[in-house]
Amino acid sequence: MPNTRVIFLMGPTASGKTGLAVALAQQFPIELISVDSALVYKDMDIGTAKPDAATLKMAPHHLINLIPPTLSYSAAQFRDDSLKLIKEIHARNRIPFFVGGTMLYFNALQHGMNALPEADAEVRKALVERAEKAGWPAMHAELARIDPATAQRLQPNDAQRIERALEIYAISGQTMSALLNHDNHNAFDYQLLKLALMPSDRAVLHQRIARRFEDMLQQGLVGEVQHLRSQYPELTGNTPSMRCVGYRQTWEHLEGEYDLATLREKGVIATRQLAKRQMTWLRGMGDTEVMDCLNYNVLDSIKDRISRWNSP
Repeated sequence: MPNTRVIFLMGPTASGKTGLAVALAQQFPIELISVDSALVYKDMDIGTAKPDAATLKMAPHHLINLIPPTLSYSAAQFRDDSLKLIKEIHARNRIPFFVGGTMLYFNALQHGMNALPEADAEVRKALVERAEKAGWPAMHAELARIDPATAQRLQPNDAQRIERALEIYAISGQTMSALLNHDNHNAFDYQLLKLALMPSDRAVLHQRIARRFEDMLQQGLVGEVQHLRSQYPELTGNTPSMRCVGYRQTWEHLEGEYDLATLREKGVIATRQLAKRQMTWLRGMGDTEVMDCLNYNVLDSIKDRISRWNSP
């Protein structure tokens, strides 16, 4: 029988996905594929919580360190790269194991992206001009009236994604959420096990988030962003890489908009908001088996589930 198995391990930030995936890679014939829109960037290590060199040596990850932070990487590119990797990994008689928290990427891989229209420069220009006058929170409010499901996942200042969602509606007359849920015949013809890590106590997850962001600051997040600004002078605060959670707040701190204490506060709040959006995505996904990421034996539970699923 040909190998047709694929595993997803999804979850909000700070739910312990990487540690679990690395441990599972020591037990099963799997190859890890990162599903993280920030880990694709080179030279962005601290603020992305990128696995260190020792971890990557023990458990290599595909789709990490792909591009410099001056470029962008789309869900469609992720899907193309992932489908290629699945075939290569299956040819090695191993199982592709997708792990991360970028839910749009998981959705694109399983359901496809062809339903979304191509970008239109004129429509995009008009939206940006409106936003310059009204502000992105006002554009977000407009999106909330048109497409509440998509607006709920986005921060009011997430210019790139708000603009794209409004652009899609202007071009197609349909909402992004409807198109993403539409069966566009991009079949994902694999035996799929979808596992989701969710916290039984959100307050504990918030504590983890606060500790992790503090660790990032202690490890030199501010210095990392200073180095990026020096190494890549073409970067701006609106470059997609610098709009990642943590980097955006650090950029604004370096621009003198607020002090270090405020950076710490804003970074934690933004990360909590990210986790909330990720969990909203997960609750809306079907055919997903939920595991409590705070359970002390979650690793054993996942091992047992994979063993049963992978048995002949």
